[in-house]
Amino acid sequence: MAIKDRIKAILGNIWWKRLSNKYTLATGFFIIWMAFVDSNSMLIQMQLEAEVRALEDGIEFYQKELEDISRQLDELASDPEKLEKFAREQHWMHRPGEHIILVQPADKP
Repeated sequence: MAIKDRIKAILGNIWWKRLSNKYTLATGFFIIWMAFVDSNSMLIQMQLEAEVRALEDGIEFYQKELEDISRQLDELASDPEKLEKFAREQHWMHRPGEHIILVQPADKP
């Protein structure tokens, strides 16, 4: 039993010496400081990266919407029938002398 206790004591002392080394402690403190405490910490950088990704997704969405609206505008500018249909359906416009009657579908039970 004495040999096992001595081996445990020696191994324990070696790890204690390595972990209590001033360079090891300074490096550990630096890593913890940079990862969690600093104003430019790893956590804040991950949050900012997520915000950037969300904004880039928004940019892509609005670019697609802009392309769709530009295509629709070109179609409306080139075809007077489509322009009239759009004006009647979207903005409820009518010709002079016409009356608009709105019919709501009956609610189904």
